[in-house]
Amino acid sequence: QVQLVESGGGLVQAGGSLRLSCAASGIFFSISAMVWYRQAPGKQRELVARISSGSITYYVDSVKGRFTISRDNAKNTVYLQMNSLKPEDTAVYYCNTDPPVRLGSSDDWGQGTQVTVSS
Repeated sequence: QVQLVESGGGLVQAGGSLRLSCAASGIFFSISAMVWYRQAPGKQRELVARISSGSITYYVDSVKGRFTISRDNAKNTVYLQMNSLKPEDTAVYYCNTDPPVRLGSSDDWGQGTQVTVSS
């Protein structure tokens, strides 16, 4: 059974940092591209960062230079280091594979991890 479990969210002041983790099981993690998404209230889910199986990374423009995606294949875990956080980064953050193993709406994806950035 495929499981993706996000953790590491919390409440932080603007300018602060958080490190999110996504622990995967039931997939061939080392050969899977991994993606972080986020969804803010009233907004569509958006792709934040992607890392290929070969650790090639992609970031949406709004987080470039502030967020870093990385992976530890020995731990089947993907990370999102978030620095210089802004209130507009407030959202529920989710991970998924690419192509996705989680389908449907964010409600179908599970709890994710809540990130709240106060101004």
